[in-house]
Amino acid sequence: MTLDLNTLRNIGICAHIDAGKTTITERILFYTGRNYKMGEVHEGTATMDFLEEEQRRGITIQAAATTCEWEYLGRTYTINLIDTPGHVDFTIEVERSLRVLDGMVAAFDGKEGVEAQSETVWRQADRYNVPRICFINKMDKVGADFPMSFESIRERLGAHPIAVQLPISSGDSFEGIVDLLEMTAYYFDQSELGARIEQRPIPDDMRETAQTWHHDLVELAADLDESLTELYIEDESAITADQIRAALRRGTIERRCTPVFCGAALRNIGIQRLLNGVIDYLPNPTEVPLVEGLDPKDLTTKLTRAASVDAPFSALVFKVVSDIHGDLTYIRVYSGRLTRGQRLINAGNRKKEIVSRIFEMHAKDRVPLDSLEAGQIAAVIGPKHSVTGDTLSDPEAPIILERIIFPDPVISMSIEPNTNDDKQRLSEAMATINREDPSFRFSYNEETGETIIAGMGELHLEIIKHKLVKDRNVAVTFGTPRVSYRETITGKANKVRGKFIKQTGGRGQYGDVLINVSPMTADQAAEQEIQFVDSIGFIDRITGGAVPKTVIPAVEAGVRGAAASGILGGYPVVKILVELVDGSYHEVDSSPLAFEQAGALAFREACTRAKLALLEPIMKVVVVTPDDYFGAVSGDLSSRRGQIVETELRGNVRVITADIPLAEMFGYTTTLRGLTQGRASSSMEPSQYRLMPDRLRDEVLAKA
Repeated sequence: MTLDLNTLRNIGICAHIDAGKTTITERILFYTGRNYKMGEVHEGTATMDFLEEEQRRGITIQAAATTCEWEYLGRTYTINLIDTPGHVDFTIEVERSLRVLDGMVAAFDGKEGVEAQSETVWRQADRYNVPRICFINKMDKVGADFPMSFESIRERLGAHPIAVQLPISSGDSFEGIVDLLEMTAYYFDQSELGARIEQRPIPDDMRETAQTWHHDLVELAADLDESLTELYIEDESAITADQIRAALRRGTIERRCTPVFCGAALRNIGIQRLLNGVIDYLPNPTEVPLVEGLDPKDLTTKLTRAASVDAPFSALVFKVVSDIHGDLTYIRVYSGRLTRGQRLINAGNRKKEIVSRIFEMHAKDRVPLDSLEAGQIAAVIGPKHSVTGDTLSDPEAPIILERIIFPDPVISMSIEPNTNDDKQRLSEAMATINREDPSFRFSYNEETGETIIAGMGELHLEIIKHKLVKDRNVAVTFGTPRVSYRETITGKANKVRGKFIKQTGGRGQYGDVLINVSPMTADQAAEQEIQFVDSIGFIDRITGGAVPKTVIPAVEAGVRGAAASGILGGYPVVKILVELVDGSYHEVDSSPLAFEQAGALAFREACTRAKLALLEPIMKVVVVTPDDYFGAVSGDLSSRRGQIVETELRGNVRVITADIPLAEMFGYTTTLRGLTQGRASSSMEPSQYRLMPDRLRDEVLAKA
């Protein structure tokens, strides 16, 4: 029986840490009948936080998927739901989830409004063109402020929010919501865990406010639909709730507006109405643009796949989890049908894969399936050569879908196995962890004999350490965390020669190149179609055949290899434009290997002449502190070479936003706790790389 795609929703819940994502998910699972009992994050019983470290710390570390069903207006809808982490160290989990989802619920703390990580996940959703609705949670929190939170969505995210609900009071007295489309109030019976909903007239003291917000809703809906604009001018009251709903749905799917809901997940208020909103406003798989990819036989040819079982099979691998029975490979099926035992091809590496088993996932639990169809999200066992970002497709109609962007690590740490047996186990364990988590990197330094692991933050490395020691039983000694710096140049160097000549008695090696190097601008990076922060631009300006076309790729490989290994302190070299302008070759002795060596030599020499400098990662730090401690907190931030960008007074708390070098932020949480008697909180995310002062650069290089 073919799945009705009109009744399918693929959604994720994303937000800043502690905005209540997992609690919202637990309520959804309870009200949809997937769970008979509500799990609680603070008790370590949340279904979706099933890892030991998640339960111990009370945070989400990895994205967890589940499937549930929701009855609405006489139809049964299937919702594939992914609960994502809020901590910036695990941003890869949000990135890969948003890549395969059709819609997103952005959750916000009703007291805090838009926070730092809220902005990050919003940008990620923008990158993948994901339609979204907003849920202002924790309206039962003391100090919760719906209008402030609503305005912060407009001001800080540049969004076009449209309120479809209002809270009835807030804080301890929060008891229900007003539906602005139907102009009626809903109360959630706490004796039945909010499962029984009572509909009543809007409270007298809220009628005027509700009318004002309703008027704004109708006006904004009319702006989204030309047919409603005329009706609005003639008679605003003639516009029905269904017409408003239809206009908002079109506007949301086209990403021209964002409906805003409210509630309190912990108090069991508003979740059922939010589920209705998911059905009303977020798209089904047929309402999003056709997925695009490239023809593996000709990477300049674009292909599309329709969300239909009749189209050739295509699916994107967005997560791999190591398992004793075989790796669990999570996939989003974009087109076609997949059955157990079917043969597929990884279009990127041309490897053949066989799917032996298919599972619908419910956090850590699995439900066996016989087949999958376009639009579904599930896990399969069988693929051995596919990792996150790879495409699995029909061997007769291969396609390569857009890959997932992985962030570069900002922090590293040395690690040393205690015995030779541990050395072997460490190598295998790190390879496995890297398959599961592409934002984790590891390398071996031949000169020092050190193994270096790198990640997105201190917490990320702590989780990696736990996996190695507890989960993989590897006995290792850890060094102290180190910052991942970058190298660049501040000047130019022209016509710098790199010459590699080697005579061995027989045929020798000869490579000779001249290059120019200069700092690369963002515009030049765009022309090169590369990421500005991460790479080296390379332009071939050879005329007259001074260097054969056949060896120019080898010169580029040599340049990029030298850039990756660093010059000053072994850190990657970035933001440099390299121009190959001249050279010479030998009819017999020249080879790609010789020109690769020549390119590396020229690059190192040119960068040295152009004055090398160090770049350090700068973090965007947001501190929320009682106003009494503002002076102490801001003074401490300044002492860490911090630049305070913005301060905002919200009630009796101060929100401080600052740019601070990562090197100054180790152990900051403990310091902040001491300065404010544990009453302040902070969050940070990578912002940019910035030139280091010479004095500090010399200190870092002395330790490198």
